[in-house]
Amino acid sequence: MLWYKVQKLLIEKDMSINQLSLKMGLSKNNRTMYQFKDGKIKKPSFELMCKIADALDVSLDYFRKEES
Repeated sequence: MLWYKVQKLLIEKDMSINQLSLKMGLSKNNRTMYQFKDGKIKKPSFELMCKIADALDVSLDYFRKEES
């Protein structure tokens, strides 16, 4: 479910996973976001979620809220 919220923001901001990764300070070859997308990271760390929120310019609360 968390990935779908990230994906929604990526679409809204016209940003790719690679662009997000670079904005998060991850290397070009880092597979973290693809692992998250593919469900291999089921419980992302607080640090990872902070980096994602910062890179997408949203509050961490965005990821806590239930979809309507």
